[in-house]
Amino acid sequence: MTAEQPAARTAASADQVGQPFRTLDALLTGLLPVATPAAPLTATPVEAPVASARSTASAPPGLPSPAPCVELPCWSWPVARPSVIEAFRAPPHRYGAGHRGVDLAAAAGDAVLAVADGTVTFAGRVVDRPVVTVSHEGGWRSSHEAVEPAVTAGDAVRRGQVIGHVVAGPHCADRCLHLGARHGEDYHDPVLLIEGAVPSVLLPLP
Repeated sequence: MTAEQPAARTAASADQVGQPFRTLDALLTGLLPVATPAAPLTATPVEAPVASARSTASAPPGLPSPAPCVELPCWSWPVARPSVIEAFRAPPHRYGAGHRGVDLAAAAGDAVLAVADGTVTFAGRVVDRPVVTVSHEGGWRSSHEAVEPAVTAGDAVRRGQVIGHVVAGPHCADRCLHLGARHGEDYHDPVLLIEGAVPSVLLPLP
């Protein structure tokens, strides 16, 4: 993937985040409104409640409810109950090394769901892998690889709709789905856009 210039956001207010919780405070610190350019967001890896969960889903006991979707979009998980096996890592500069998305545990053949309403802007191969990209409200784009498309460019999709299926690819063979999030030309941590995300532990690759 082409590296991009990071962007950041203003810190979420205490009444958005709920009762302070050390891990979630660290996760949400530094968010800026979409229109303000700065450093990209970073996050603790997470485990999803369900792929189509809305913000009405409650957090596990002892954790505050997820922040309401005010300054950020509200995405859902693209695969059911994933664990993050490789987290987002912002590059130090536009062309620096990094991990511009998250790798979610998934098996070949798993259905991939649209994270939000939008329009498919690309469905095809990029070099050696199949990719599906969807544009969403507010200038956001979600990208999914390696995914055999079930849609074509120009299709309108709804949140939770099947847009393709996981296939083996060079990024992580048949063990994951790579999810990317971009606003304009800047990459962001997709986990920070997903409703109901709660802290989890990275799974070691076999």
